[in-house]
Amino acid sequence: MPPGELGTSTVSRVWSLEGLLGGCCPNPVPAAASPTRGGVYTDFVVFHDVGVLTDKLFPVVEAMQKHFSAGSGTYYSDSIFFLSVAMHQIMPKEILRIIQLDLDLKYKTNIRELFEEFDSFLPGAVIGIAREMQPVYRHTFWQFRHENPGTRVGGPPPKGLPGFNSGVMLLDLEAMRRSPLYGRLLEPAQVQRLADKYHFRGHLGDQDFFTMIGMEHPELFHVLDCTWNRQLCTWWRDHGYSDVFEAYFRCEGHVKIYHGNCNTPIPDA
Repeated sequence: MPPGELGTSTVSRVWSLEGLLGGCCPNPVPAAASPTRGGVYTDFVVFHDVGVLTDKLFPVVEAMQKHFSAGSGTYYSDSIFFLSVAMHQIMPKEILRIIQLDLDLKYKTNIRELFEEFDSFLPGAVIGIAREMQPVYRHTFWQFRHENPGTRVGGPPPKGLPGFNSGVMLLDLEAMRRSPLYGRLLEPAQVQRLADKYHFRGHLGDQDFFTMIGMEHPELFHVLDCTWNRQLCTWWRDHGYSDVFEAYFRCEGHVKIYHGNCNTPIPDA
């Protein structure tokens, strides 16, 4: 199967906080610190039970699972792969912003700088996310692209729309709650309409959903620079897309976060 199939690595990013705190970077928790009344920041960690989260998620994401899950049909256990999609509905209202990260990351800068990207969100944007750096969605959108010659959908940057990679995400929960547009796009009828329009059948959970609605409503997204999610996987280069691969994979600038997706080694330097 192509890298990124829903599996244990995806599950672990959702709830294995121990791995995140133990291996990603020195003292990462202050990025999520909360001020007390006196203006002093206090670090704290809250653990969430995956079963409880699934109970809350399933009614919200059940309709989209058949479009964006690896297996056929809808499975209750798949709901956790869509955590970010409905995070604004299941987290306490006092939590306004969240950074969601994969575990296969290596940080080359202070994670607080990533949190500052929230300040660059334009009005209407609810999620910060980087572009996918392989032609995976060129492949997924093949029928739509065939029927619409010259479309930007699935094309490489800077002019194309290559889709998103959910390894590094900034979720403005308050903006997600307040956005009528985002709320409508979660409705089963709207998910079905867009899936039909784009002939979309994916296997990457939340990443597929964000990619699909991003084709229709790019204004919902603050696009992070590739250096914030420098993906290293080259699987698609060796599976039919060598002629266009570099157009997607190219990333200039000082890398802030390396992403060793599909078990790719991360450079030490």
